[in-house]
Amino acid sequence: MAPHSPCDAPFLRLLARGAAAEEYERPVLAARAEGATPAVLEEMEQAKLLALRVRAELEGRRRREAELSALFETAGDLAGLRDLDSVLQAIVQRARSLLGTDVAYLSLIDRKAGDTYMRVTEGSVSAEFQRVRLGMGEGLGGLVAQTALPYVTESYFDDERFRHTHPIDSAVRDEGLVAILGVPLVLGTGVIGVLYAADRRARVFERGQIALLASLASLAAVAIDTANLLDETRSALADLGAANETIRNHSAVLERASEVHDRLTELVLRGGGVDDVADAVAEVLSGTVRVVGTDRDPVPDALAGAVARSRKDGHAVRQGETWTAAVTAGGELLGALVLHGHPELDPVDQRTLERAAMVTSLLLLARRTAAEAEQRFRGELLDDLLDAPHRDPALLRERAGRLRADLDAPHVVLAARVDEEHAGAAADRQRLWSAASHLAATRRGLAAARDGGTVLLLPLEPGSDASATARRIAQQLGTAVQAAVTVGASGPVHAPAGRPGSVALAYAEAQRCGDTLRALGRAGEGAAGDDFGFLGLLLTDSRDVDGFVHRTIGAVADYDSRRGTDLVRTLDAYFASGMSPVRTKDALHVHVNTVAQRLERISHLLGADWQSPDRALEIQLALRLHRLAAGPEGPRAPAGQDGLSPATSSTSKPSPFSR
Repeated sequence: MAPHSPCDAPFLRLLARGAAAEEYERPVLAARAEGATPAVLEEMEQAKLLALRVRAELEGRRRREAELSALFETAGDLAGLRDLDSVLQAIVQRARSLLGTDVAYLSLIDRKAGDTYMRVTEGSVSAEFQRVRLGMGEGLGGLVAQTALPYVTESYFDDERFRHTHPIDSAVRDEGLVAILGVPLVLGTGVIGVLYAADRRARVFERGQIALLASLASLAAVAIDTANLLDETRSALADLGAANETIRNHSAVLERASEVHDRLTELVLRGGGVDDVADAVAEVLSGTVRVVGTDRDPVPDALAGAVARSRKDGHAVRQGETWTAAVTAGGELLGALVLHGHPELDPVDQRTLERAAMVTSLLLLARRTAAEAEQRFRGELLDDLLDAPHRDPALLRERAGRLRADLDAPHVVLAARVDEEHAGAAADRQRLWSAASHLAATRRGLAAARDGGTVLLLPLEPGSDASATARRIAQQLGTAVQAAVTVGASGPVHAPAGRPGSVALAYAEAQRCGDTLRALGRAGEGAAGDDFGFLGLLLTDSRDVDGFVHRTIGAVADYDSRRGTDLVRTLDAYFASGMSPVRTKDALHVHVNTVAQRLERISHLLGADWQSPDRALEIQLALRLHRLAAGPEGPRAPAGQDGLSPATSSTSKPSPFSR
């Protein structure tokens, strides 16, 4: 991916500080005032539009999270409150708060009178409005109740789509309402009331706001249905007081309903999962319940029809010996609860299964939202470490702590990329991002999508190093993506929170290592700078000369230090003499057999291939660096005890590269 254009910078800063939409025009105006070329102005216009789209997307996500939280809280109220008035009041209050309207209210249908009446209001100041009744088909609410469809008007008194009557218009005028949105409260196939959100000024309600109000209306319908069900049960118990057997049966049903109600409420409050819901329902209904339609357990073909019917009418469906209740949210099918071993369900037990499906949908939505939020927070924290090196370390540590990440421990930065370009490359990159995010979460690290690939910041495991980590991550990501993933690694980054700027430098180093792997035809592998020999000195920012020298000739230098031999000096003379043992013995003033013995010892220490062109080049470079570090006298070892002839020098100092 090409680097960011300079034209992007002002808009990225505006995004970072959450600027208002009107501020995005200022950089363009400033550039025009400074006499920027048309090409630059066009590029800035495109960058502005892109930034505004990103801002809108972020705002939309925050709004959806708030909406989902409100729906979850409302469901919690439904699970925890048995008082219908309290639940309906909470729903109306949340409708007014989330849609930002002046007034919200809920009306119910009076079947006997054939009209609707006000049940709950929030923000209303008119007594006449709070007492108004709407005939079926009269006013906006009457039309919603009659057609079972949402209706919205920007200006009530100018809208001719519904029938105006004097009592209704007078009440609306007394309340001062202008824009009104109404959605039906649907129970089964019938409408039982209408939920409204209204403003005292002209306003356009967005599609997402209409959907949110409809979701709240669904919860209100469930609350009313539950209250009606309890009333019906109490009435049935009172009427059947003389029939002890019937009383006992209904008591058992109520006990099961109460038990599952309490258990589901407890599950929601303590953060239980969908498997816990299935176990609770199975125990209460004396059957076997499993959740299907998820990644772990797809819907069997034999149950597809039952799931479709349950999704359509909102009730549990019997098919043979099983009952199926679809798990849905906002029209999306998330799965289904399937009950085995209890073919005969009375209405209360059937409603119990349906309520469990609703709780399951809330838990699945909460789990999905939590996972997406954690991925986003991990990516945002890593983006800040890469792009904002002057962030407050204390704030970085606090944010990392919420993600169970320790940014004061040594970490390694890895740049991962799928290299093949083909029709499914975009899907491969998405799978790479998903796999890296999961890996970061399990390893208590961070991951972010960047530069056409993915960057990870992972803690170094005890006993491991950057090279081993890169190879292991390349293999794991390649298996997950089912494509070759090249991973370049930086050297260790000590305490990233204390030195945020070091993360960006390490990322650049990791990218260079990845690019080098691809240039060497080693795509699909993982490596760090230490894996490239003397090239590693050019790839890494640390310039670890000591480490390179020790990795290359450290075994020989350590042997000299322990045994008092002069193998390093022999190596130096051997290469200086054009790898000729005869000329080497003249330079060292020793016998040619002594040179041969020393070269044989060197082969044991460095490996038989030490004279191959690549190894010889690295060894000569290490010898030169070793000589420079030792000073003008050069390192000299004392007389040896290994049976080999020592050099004629009598003084020495230890090599700075000895470990």
